[in-house]
Amino acid sequence: MSEKQPEKSTTSMKPTSTKPTSTKPTSEPQPEETVLLHAAAQDPDSFAVQISDQIESFIVAVTEVAKGDEPDSAIPFLLLEVSQLCLAGGRLGAHEDIVPDERYEPDLGPERDVDDLRERLAAMLEPIDVYSEVFDPYEPRKAPVACRISDDLADVVADLSHGLAHYRAGRTTEALWWWQFSYFSNWGSTASGALRALQSLVAHIRLNQPLEDLDGLDTDEDLADDALAEAAGKVMAEEIAGPLGLRSVQ
Repeated sequence: MSEKQPEKSTTSMKPTSTKPTSTKPTSEPQPEETVLLHAAAQDPDSFAVQISDQIESFIVAVTEVAKGDEPDSAIPFLLLEVSQLCLAGGRLGAHEDIVPDERYEPDLGPERDVDDLRERLAAMLEPIDVYSEVFDPYEPRKAPVACRISDDLADVVADLSHGLAHYRAGRTTEALWWWQFSYFSNWGSTASGALRALQSLVAHIRLNQPLEDLDGLDTDEDLADDALAEAAGKVMAEEIAGPLGLRSVQ
């Protein structure tokens, strides 16, 4: 995630007649380590509390899985956690546009470092970490690209942790705005891609269908200039040869 936070748009995210219930504490803010998401002053049925609870649960669960204490159950457990997170994302996506109290985001200081989490997940998932994904199913002629489950989960944790820091500081609306905005712009599609990969893995295991060798599928693969030019030529021929009445390229 870029260090520079996006400027909040007052045109694309307009408020409607109703707003999410604020759960800012009425008393003096407590130190971060002592803040309880289910304090007595908070309504456990409120939208903000439920979303923050699902998000914090996901972060804690993924961090525990990355420790590698139970590698045999890691894939189904991650499938469950990512599925539950996508439910929270769906609720944020279906909610009215959330507008923050301030136009510019308050400074949170250093972002959470997720490199260790990424490396631990990559080491644990190494045989099946890389998968094939299409970023936008509504954009035609987009070829699948190689992604990593470990990268996806670490990036999602980074996005969610950013909003959770606002929530713990008592900036509930700011947290909800960030979670909703980043759901549309990044972590929603990232989590859904990882979910499809995890579901496919579990299905292969349960149906006793061994995975084929992933020959050449790697996110670190670099093509030579000649290979890139050849690939680009094929794409152009496929896209413009028909409309221009040119012969097909074999």
